[in-house]
Amino acid sequence: MNEEVIQILNKVGMGGTFDHLHEGHKLLISTALSVSKKIVIGLTSESLLKKKKFFSKMQSYDDREDAIISYVSETSDLSRVEIMKLEDPYGPPIHEKDYEGIIVSEETYQNALTINKMRESNGFKPMIIIVIPILKDSNSNKISSTAIRAKME
Repeated sequence: MNEEVIQILNKVGMGGTFDHLHEGHKLLISTALSVSKKIVIGLTSESLLKKKKFFSKMQSYDDREDAIISYVSETSDLSRVEIMKLEDPYGPPIHEKDYEGIIVSEETYQNALTINKMRESNGFKPMIIIVIPILKDSNSNKISSTAIRAKME
């Protein structure tokens, strides 16, 4: 019998805008919750988002944070999640050695590789990188916050 052993990590991170919380975001969060005891979500500050497409339709930081809290509360124990304001593209994993994993989308995989290189140069172990596929809607279009904001224009 072939048995898989799934290791539960102590702490993983993820970062992003989480604007107009959609199924792709929920998959990132639920995956993190399924593989780790504690997750840290770096929620991108508004100052880093000014160049995003359709910025005027973007939700405020507080609204994006509230949506994450609401989703996590419906699906898991909120005490397992810490939301912190992300003021740079790399977040705390480059400065804190206790991160064991990072959850990313296919689009942000390269960022995770960069973060791991930065960790190694700081004398930390590289994190396990868990990559979530891009989700598509019923018309085979990528589900994204940008597409949601574009429809609002």
